[in-house]
Amino acid sequence: MKKIIITIAAIVLPLLAGAQAQIVTKKVQLEDFTEKVTKVVLNGNAFYDSALKDEVAARWRISPYEFCTLEEFEQLKGSDQYYFLMTTQGQFRKETAPGLQFLTLVKGGKGADKSIDNMLEVVSIPFASAEFPSGRELIFLPALLDIMQAHTLASMEKDINAYGGLGNTAATLAKSGDMTIVFSEDDLSRTVTEEVIERKFDEDMIITDEDTADQYMLDNVAGTLVSYVVAPSEPVHGSYSYKMLIDSQKHTLYYFRKQRINRSFNTGFTPEDLERITAHRVKIKK
Repeated sequence: MKKIIITIAAIVLPLLAGAQAQIVTKKVQLEDFTEKVTKVVLNGNAFYDSALKDEVAARWRISPYEFCTLEEFEQLKGSDQYYFLMTTQGQFRKETAPGLQFLTLVKGGKGADKSIDNMLEVVSIPFASAEFPSGRELIFLPALLDIMQAHTLASMEKDINAYGGLGNTAATLAKSGDMTIVFSEDDLSRTVTEEVIERKFDEDMIITDEDTADQYMLDNVAGTLVSYVVAPSEPVHGSYSYKMLIDSQKHTLYYFRKQRINRSFNTGFTPEDLERITAHRVKIKK
């Protein structure tokens, strides 16, 4: 009887091992990232291309990189020897045109000739409105590149990070309890009333104009989170907006939420967002 069991095991175990070997997770697919060249695709917009070249040269540290044109991308995208960092446009199901731009990192390979959607997406970060960018995206570009790199490294370590998206690798809000939070007034939803502000804000939560909020990012102020909202210029029912809180010095993402825009076309941080954020505050309320 033992001989029969051993014989069966000898046959079945290799089969099971072979079956397991067929499961190639995203983490496994990304394990060569640091060894492969990341092609940074320049789209021909001189303003964006110049900013992207400068910031990648200053900040990109997790893989070798080279710059390339859109034409070169078309030639190389089918090769799994390259990763590609590029700006893309996103169109949600009920939108008639793309509403948002994203910074997207993808891996080349089979199927890329049909659509970029067939390429393995490492991470995609909301960047700006597709139609009328505000200019804030260039101020936040250094932070977004650092967030992208942190997420990529985390995805190489665990599949839960690779499949979970940016919200899964964001720092816990519990660690932001004693930090200053700066909101651009334009990043707050119309539903955030004076009563909500009075009830939820403490002395180290600030609402200010866009230029002042952005200066915190430019000055790399320590111990401070700054709001950044990416939404379509002309949202329609079914569009989405993204809300972020980013450490202005360390460029760590602390809050990330994608939210569908409702029929009132309201965008920005809502009372519900503030409820989540202030739940971890240790400051004394006003």
